[in-house]
Amino acid sequence: MSSYRLLVSIVPHDKGEKLTRAAMESGCRGGTVLMGRGLAKSNFMAVLGLGESTKDIIMMIVEEEVLQPVKNAIIAATSHEKKNFGELFCTDVDAVMKGGNFSEGEENMSGNKNELITVIVNRGYADDAMAAARRAGAGGGTVVNARGTARETDERFFGMHIVPEKEMLLIVVDASKKQAVLDSIRSLSCLSQPGSGIAFCSPADEFTLLGKK
Repeated sequence: MSSYRLLVSIVPHDKGEKLTRAAMESGCRGGTVLMGRGLAKSNFMAVLGLGESTKDIIMMIVEEEVLQPVKNAIIAATSHEKKNFGELFCTDVDAVMKGGNFSEGEENMSGNKNELITVIVNRGYADDAMAAARRAGAGGGTVVNARGTARETDERFFGMHIVPEKEMLLIVVDASKKQAVLDSIRSLSCLSQPGSGIAFCSPADEFTLLGKK
């Protein structure tokens, strides 16, 4: 059974497709792109309104056996860009659910009391996923707008790829509730088809609630 890693890259806006294209040619099955904002490297530049930039944040679930080829492909694809063009890093994933099928990754042996469940679905279905999670004991969650990554097989309109709009739902749950929450989300009909969504878990270290006690 395959284990998985979450591969994250941060690059200038509109460069994300270049990275995902290289990654998919090397074995990655796709990814999700978020839009972020880079900040100035000094307070002086920030006061002048300089140094800020729009970023693409690319998140890809990659099987362990193709992780190194995918990383090498991304590095090669950006080798001619300017210095400090972007960042690339990976982190552990201990469970992955795709198209209603559940796969265990590396078991969380760190004894964490909390898990971060990330659910990526087509736009409009995050509320359904959150409702399913609550039925299994989850509290609240946070939704982030995102977009998918284009493939040659994607639908085309006037010669252009139609990249599906996505929603990313972030839920922190007690580790003892992780499996029940995933099972509840998996039961949704909107996640039963291949490519309709993905969910994965990772340990949430030192989780703390902020504000008045």
